[in-house]
Amino acid sequence: MSVKCPTCGRGIEWSEEFPFRPFCSERCKLIDLGAWLSEEHALPGEPAELPGNELSPTRDDTETGR
Repeated sequence: MSVKCPTCGRGIEWSEEFPFRPFCSERCKLIDLGAWLSEEHALPGEPAELPGNELSPTRDDTETGR
């Protein structure tokens, strides 16, 4: 089966000859990873709320007056 590299568009065979598939090379794989990490690529949707980012005081803080 032949596929195109998502980064550069080069056609490759889906085989052991291309260990970085679906990318044609490690370079293209790292370029794609960098795009995800810099948020050039993103999945649509609402941002996830991370635990520990609450701005309201905790129950223990309100009981002790802190």
